[in-house]
Amino acid sequence: MSFLKSSGRQQSDPLLGKPASWGIHRYLQGSSNLFEENRLLKFAIVGLFGVTAVLGMVIYTSNQNQRTVIVPFGSSGDLYVTGNSPSAGYMRTMTRNVVSLAGTYSAYSADRQFQELLSIVHPSAFNGIRDNLNAILDELSNNPTLSIATYIRPDQPVTYSASEILVPVEKVRVIGGVIRKFRGNLRIGYAIENGRFWLTRLSEENFDAELR
Repeated sequence: MSFLKSSGRQQSDPLLGKPASWGIHRYLQGSSNLFEENRLLKFAIVGLFGVTAVLGMVIYTSNQNQRTVIVPFGSSGDLYVTGNSPSAGYMRTMTRNVVSLAGTYSAYSADRQFQELLSIVHPSAFNGIRDNLNAILDELSNNPTLSIATYIRPDQPVTYSASEILVPVEKVRVIGGVIRKFRGNLRIGYAIENGRFWLTRLSEENFDAELR
């Protein structure tokens, strides 16, 4: 009876009666199947990352091509920013308004205008531009009859780059009834971030008195 039980246990062993090479082959086959499954899993993970990267690029490109319509200072027209690329009309309008706010003022209007100008100054340049404008306010407080008018010259082109605008201007300075005219350039540094125009620099260059 015990012999039969022992024989039953031996028959339940799948390697019973098989050569040793058969067991090694079966082990290698199982390892190969496991390796194949792991390789497929790696391919699936790599494919998932690839799909994620493609979708991210599509979303980024869509955001860059999204058009943001902006109408600054109560203006109208074909004014828009696509991604961080402003339209030509938008840049012309911003140029005219910056020149007007920064270059045409009197003791009665300067403070209000400069506050409006400071609202578009980039935080990184705010302190420097504010100090320059405050110096002009101090000069106006000492000379209440002083007024300045600045015009974009029609005979010279305005040049634009990705970060600067060079504007040829004529400045008319009136104080105590005495008029003097100057010609030079106004250099406007700017940046477009998230569809918004930021003023980063404002300086006058090569101003000479016009002789007439």
